[in-house]
Amino acid sequence: MSDWEKPLFVFEMANNHDGDVEHGIAIMREMRAISASHAFDFAFKLQFRQLDTFINPAYRNSDLKYIKRFTETRLSREGFQRLRDEMRRLGFKAMCTPFDEPSMDLIEEMDFDIVKVASCSLTDWPLLERVAQTQKPIVASTGGAAIEDIDKVVSFFKHRDKRFAIMHCVATYPTERKHLELNQIDFLRARYPQVTIGYSTHEDPSNTDAIRIAVAKGAKIFEKHVGLGAGDHKLNAYSASPAQVTAWLGAAQDAFEMCGVSGERMPFGTEELQTLRSLQRGVFARGPIAKGERITPERSNFQIPLVDGQVSANQFSKYQHFIAKRPLATDEPVMFADLDTVDVRGRVYDIVQRVKKLLADSGVRAPGEADLEISHHYGLERFDEVGTTLITVVNREYCKKLIISLPGQVHPEQYHHKKEETFHVLYGQVRLTLDGVEKVYGPGSVITVERGVRHRFVSDTGTVIEEISSSHYKDDSYYTDPAISANKSRKTLLTYWMG
Repeated sequence: MSDWEKPLFVFEMANNHDGDVEHGIAIMREMRAISASHAFDFAFKLQFRQLDTFINPAYRNSDLKYIKRFTETRLSREGFQRLRDEMRRLGFKAMCTPFDEPSMDLIEEMDFDIVKVASCSLTDWPLLERVAQTQKPIVASTGGAAIEDIDKVVSFFKHRDKRFAIMHCVATYPTERKHLELNQIDFLRARYPQVTIGYSTHEDPSNTDAIRIAVAKGAKIFEKHVGLGAGDHKLNAYSASPAQVTAWLGAAQDAFEMCGVSGERMPFGTEELQTLRSLQRGVFARGPIAKGERITPERSNFQIPLVDGQVSANQFSKYQHFIAKRPLATDEPVMFADLDTVDVRGRVYDIVQRVKKLLADSGVRAPGEADLEISHHYGLERFDEVGTTLITVVNREYCKKLIISLPGQVHPEQYHHKKEETFHVLYGQVRLTLDGVEKVYGPGSVITVERGVRHRFVSDTGTVIEEISSSHYKDDSYYTDPAISANKSRKTLLTYWMG
């Protein structure tokens, strides 16, 4: 299972029913009253062991701790059925842990909703083979499990197309604060990003810090032992009373509210946006601006206050061109109503899509973490005529780049004083001119451009060229047309372009 629609809180009864069906029902009713005010999903969990075959005959009358406990709290099938029916009547999801294969048969016969694999059974492969035959969701705890074993279990369920989740768990009862190891939730989420991760708790039931931390770390399923502790029914040191469950759920609700939206950028309130805008700088004319002139940073002052309808410094970028529709006076606020706005971001997006398509057609794989450099030597409006796109793979004492030219693009003439470079044509044809002599090269061609050699190229088909060179320096590209060097905004760099 990739995720749960809501956080799921599991009340573990274990043997806290003390072999008394009516007491078990009372526990469920009390937990229903406590949980009714919370918008979570809730499940109640039992444990099944077919004791006549689960315990070796020689030990059935043993005083061993767990054998004695299991025997003294034994319920009949009819008793378990009553508990199962009460879960359904109260609106709980019904969950059950099988400790042997016959118990898994009984879980399916009684139509429980979710199967739980206990930590002690995580690598009980005969039992897992039987569990994997079910079509029900599976939740598995990982207490005491080596990472190699968790890997095996995750792979086992994935290869069988099971809907499953795994739980961080420390199987000491109760678990001391210093041993909770809640960072394991981060570890499991990072290692198994497609698997829902939960937290099975055994800490002191008065501890509400752990649930807050688990929520903040992204756990989606939470399990706690519960009971009533009434009369002769005593609670153990890790089972929560109704008051403790109330505090636990309240802490979880508080944590979810504080953590807010998950998996996407949060929405912003009007008050927050208004506060931030009131602190932003506005754009003012540095001097007189004539009608039809572009308002550039050199023609602007960025100052407070920002008034309604005014262009802010935050909206002033190379992707937005502002043209005055009327003359503006010195120190006059630059208002949107007085401007024609040209958004060039769409042009950049179009270039990126065409470059990605050419790379895909060529079969060349570009590293996704590398910046995409769009060179528009005479401006974006002339990019299809004169321009190119580069990806710097590495630039140390040696340098490797990918040069992508779209069909019909000219890369203008330039030369280098420091860098010597070799072109390896990977895709398409290119007409390369070296010191005025033009030759046509196709895939597989290797051409060395020595220092000081003027070079220009154009591709009618579109091309991908691997450039291998000595170190590249930003001040080492000399264009024979001085207008290109004078254009300080001839490059656009994009980091997140592969998506």
